[in-house]
Amino acid sequence: MVYKLSKLIPFSFPCQMLLISTHKRTKRVYKAMLAPNPISLLCALLLCLPLAVIFTTTTVPVADNPPPPQPFRFPPSPRINKTHIYKNTLNKTRINFHNTTKTSHVHKLNKTERYVKREENITVWDEEDESLSQLAARVNPGTPLGRPKKIAFMFLTNAPLPLAPLWELYFSGVPKNLYNIYVHADPSSRYDSPFKGVFANRVIRSKPTRRLTPTLSAAARRLISHALLNDTGNYMFALLSPSCIPLHSFNFTYRTLTRSRRSFIEILDHERGAFVRWAARGNTTMLPEVPYSRFRIGSQFFILTRQHARIIANDTRIWSKFKLPCNSKVPYKYTCYPEEHYFPTLMSMVDPRGCVPATLTHVDWRGSLGGHPRTYTLSDVGPELIWTFRNATPRYGDDGMNGSDASVRRRGHPFLFARKFAPETLTGLLEIANDVVLKD
Repeated sequence: MVYKLSKLIPFSFPCQMLLISTHKRTKRVYKAMLAPNPISLLCALLLCLPLAVIFTTTTVPVADNPPPPQPFRFPPSPRINKTHIYKNTLNKTRINFHNTTKTSHVHKLNKTERYVKREENITVWDEEDESLSQLAARVNPGTPLGRPKKIAFMFLTNAPLPLAPLWELYFSGVPKNLYNIYVHADPSSRYDSPFKGVFANRVIRSKPTRRLTPTLSAAARRLISHALLNDTGNYMFALLSPSCIPLHSFNFTYRTLTRSRRSFIEILDHERGAFVRWAARGNTTMLPEVPYSRFRIGSQFFILTRQHARIIANDTRIWSKFKLPCNSKVPYKYTCYPEEHYFPTLMSMVDPRGCVPATLTHVDWRGSLGGHPRTYTLSDVGPELIWTFRNATPRYGDDGMNGSDASVRRRGHPFLFARKFAPETLTGLLEIANDVVLKD
């Protein structure tokens, strides 16, 4: 380069020598700067290390051909195998009968904590119940020809059956093709031993029940659905409690019910406090399906024909209102008894003339305490008490459409069952069972 400049520019000799010497020094400086040494290399590595770490942690590898984004889809809803439900209607309760008397809790819950625990995760009516109910509504409305009619005894309990030995005598010697037994046992309660005798393997798939909630009504509907699906021969459906006792022999009860074409369900109108009960979920919540003028009250325990059992299993419109929770404020909280409202209201709206508006389960509400009727103790048990029940007349509904039937009033249907009997009464009842209770 210097040679070419010397040719092009007429420099003097001293200037040319100075330029050449300057070029040589600059070249040596460049060589010294470019020649690495161990210290310079180490410093360079230390300076570049943080950048390498940051680049490594923040760089996301990208595929050569990334797949196109897939649209979001909701997961499919679980389907219930109705055939499986139909074949497993009995003996599928979640009750654990083993080691029920042992306590394995480390922390002993106080009264408030126990109440909160019992109220958690209570399901009133879920998809499984709805599928079972709709399946039961499609069964044959009539009983098979040429076969005897059957009575379905449906026990709704949250405790062992303390009066089971009395019922054992009641069913003793009765042909099994005349009746069926179904038990809805609260799985959250404790049971000292499995159900035995005529109650063995008769527990349906049960769920927790609580007072002042729709769970008792849901349990009754669950019993009805299972009874409809289990045996097409079931003609009458009687709902009973663990504190119920029979007042007649099985033969007397069987003849009374199988000769009837009507259901026996108490349907009362213009009862004191009815509006507060109707408005327990809100002043307009029941509308328009259940106006106050159509609201009815009656006993929780009824006897239904097969036709009415199918109507209850198929109902979703009225049930959609009564399955709602009640207001937790006073006075609504203590007037929430859906089991005493839903069934009378539905039957009054759908087929009032197909019902005898009275219950055949005797109960004494004089001196009731906490919403419970009188409980009979051992000192009350005797032949006179049974005869008093038998001579009593049911209270018929005062609704003009139901209770105006004079023939119904004149007949004076007999009480077939009675409640509420304490467990201690078992010994006294067994003493008079053959000579009084089960003798017609």
